[in-house]
Amino acid sequence: MSKRRHRSELNLANCPVEAALNVIGGKWKSVILFRLSEGTLRFNEMHRLLPNTTQRMLTNQLRELERDGMINRKVYAQVPPKVEYSLTELGWTLEPLLANLWDWGKTQILPRMPEEKNTTEEAIKEPV
Repeated sequence: MSKRRHRSELNLANCPVEAALNVIGGKWKSVILFRLSEGTLRFNEMHRLLPNTTQRMLTNQLRELERDGMINRKVYAQVPPKVEYSLTELGWTLEPLLANLWDWGKTQILPRMPEEKNTTEEAIKEPV
């Protein structure tokens, strides 16, 4: 089992790709950022869009993205509590990259997937 290195142990100054992937490279982070590029979402809305995530995993990924300055977390003082997530200015700089990644996945990866794993054309939503 590999030991996860703490961020301070990484030598990120030598490789911009490693530095970028350290911020957006979590299992669900890129998908979260992509979904937030479509608009502000509440936690449960996000969880419905990412049905293969656990609540704990989604919470951890959101916390890391917030810590790294990629997303905003706005808490409303009401009962029941309402929390909304949106992209920060820094997070929005990834939008063109995420749109290109979406296009690449649709044209290069989905056609190569076995039929049972491939999403139907109707379920694939064009990015906004």
